[in-house]
Amino acid sequence: MDELQKIVKRHQYVAKASTAFIYGILVSIAMNFFWTPGKIYSSGVTGLAQLVATLTKRYFPMVFFHPSVALLLFVLNLPLFVLAWQQIGHRFTFFTILAVACSSLMIKSLHSITLTTDPIICAIFGAAINGFGTGLALKNGISTGGLDILGLTLRKRTGKSIGTINLCFNFFIILAAGAVYGWPYAFYSALGIFINARVMDMVYTRQQKMQVLIVTERPKSVIDCIQNRLNRGITIVHDAEGAYRHDQKTVLLTVISRYEKPELKAAMNESDPYAFVSISDNVEIMGRFYEPEP
Repeated sequence: MDELQKIVKRHQYVAKASTAFIYGILVSIAMNFFWTPGKIYSSGVTGLAQLVATLTKRYFPMVFFHPSVALLLFVLNLPLFVLAWQQIGHRFTFFTILAVACSSLMIKSLHSITLTTDPIICAIFGAAINGFGTGLALKNGISTGGLDILGLTLRKRTGKSIGTINLCFNFFIILAAGAVYGWPYAFYSALGIFINARVMDMVYTRQQKMQVLIVTERPKSVIDCIQNRLNRGITIVHDAEGAYRHDQKTVLLTVISRYEKPELKAAMNESDPYAFVSISDNVEIMGRFYEPEP
C-alpha cells in the first residue's frame, strides 16, 4: 500500500512539473507573439513586469543594463515566494517557483515573432492563450505566482477573496498602458484582462460552486457513495412524497464545485441511477465550505 501511494505521488509530481512547463510555453507565446508586438499589458505581476521593463527603456536609455520582462517577472515574484513558503506550504511553493521559472525561461528563450501588430487581435489571442495556460496550471494544483499567492494567503487567513485588491492592481495596469502607449491601448489591455479571466474560469472550475438536490429511494447508498468520492457534507430531508405515485422519497442537499461534477455523476450512477438530480450553477455560499489545500 505504501509503495502504491509513492507511485501515485510520484505521478502527481511529474504531472505538476509537466503542467508548469506547458504553462511556461503558453505564457511565452502570449507574451512574445501577441502582447509585445501589440503593446498590450497583461494582468497582475506579469503586467507589472512589462510596465517596469518599458519604463526603464524609455526613461533610462543610457543605463548599461535594461532588465527584461522575463527577469523582472521572476524577481518581482521573489517576495511572494517567501510569503507562500511561510503561509501556504513548501510543496505548493516549490511548484509555484517551477512554474514562474519555466515561464521566465521560455519568455527569454522563445524569440518574438510578429504575426500582427493589430492591438485588438493581440489582446484577444494573447489573453486566450495565457488564460488557458493559467487555468490549466490552477486545475492541476499549481499557482502561477503573483496575485494568486496573495489571494490564497488572504483566503486562508480571513476566508475572504482578494477580488478588490486584484481589481485595483489591474486598474493600475490599465492606466499605465494608457499613459505609456496612449489611451486606446488602455482599453485594449482591459479587453485582454477580461478575456484572460473568462478563459481561465472556463478551464479552472474548482472555485465555481453548484447546489445539488437529489430525490432518491436509496439515501444510504447515495450518501455513502458521494462521501466516499467527495468530501462533502449532505443535508437529509426525510418523509418526502412523490406527487404522482405518492411513494416515499428522501431529499438530499449538498454543494459541490464544478470541478467535482464528474465525480458526482459517477457516484449517482453507482448508487442510484434512477434518482432525480437537480443542479444549480453559481450559488453563493455563507459558512464553511471545504476546499482542499493547494
